Amino acid sequence: MPETTLTAEAGRDLGSSSTRRLRNEGKIPAVVYGHGADPLPVSVGAREFQIAMSGEAGLNTLLSLEVGKDNFLTLARDIQHHPFKNVVTHVDFLIVRRDEVISAEISINLVGEPVEVHHGDGIVDQQLFTLAIKAKPADIPPSVDIDISSLTIGASLHVSDITIPRGVELETDLEATVVAGQPPRVQVSEEEEAEAAAEAAGELGDEATPEATAEPESSEG
Repeated sequence: MPETTLTAEAGRDLGSSSTRRLRNEGKIPAVVYGHGADPLPVSVGAREFQIAMSGEAGLNTLLSLEVGKDNFLTLARDIQHHPFKNVVTHVDFLIVRRDEVISAEISINLVGEPVEVHHGDGIVDQQLFTLAIKAKPADIPPSVDIDISSLTIGASLHVSDITIPRGVELETDLEATVVAGQPPRVQVSEEEEAEAAAEAAGELGDEATPEATAEPESSEG
């Protein structure tokens, strides 16, 4: 996996007021940590960070983080977002080494045309969207594919059906279901809906009808 260079500024002040000022300037508060190093508060440009993370590798983009005269090989982790706005509010940069095995998550892509499922008006139900893996940073794939061409209604494909690249170790259960072929949903016709509504209305009408009141006996004078 190629590296992406990102410049960070050290020496940011801590505290809510400093954080707000940075965000108003289009910067993201962040911290660099890992491998026994003291946490280093930094900031990165929001636009530059977005561009760096927009590549094929996504969250597993290997970042060459330049902080002054220092350079750290990192991965962006614990990316926090504003609860209402589509903006990043904080990032942790985890220091990694090229020769160490680390944990990561990669996305699963469905490829191929499930002809039998479509002919039967069935539904392709993807139940697993990511895989937990272990690999060296440069060996982490952007994603993996699973071919659903042979999928039929009532059948399913599992993690064991995915071809895993060399150098990658799976942490997800091999028997976990990735995608299943589901039968078509039952569709109620308009006539059946009308009949059901009429029956319900009739039952309500019967319940609402008061019992006939017996006429009082006439008194003999």
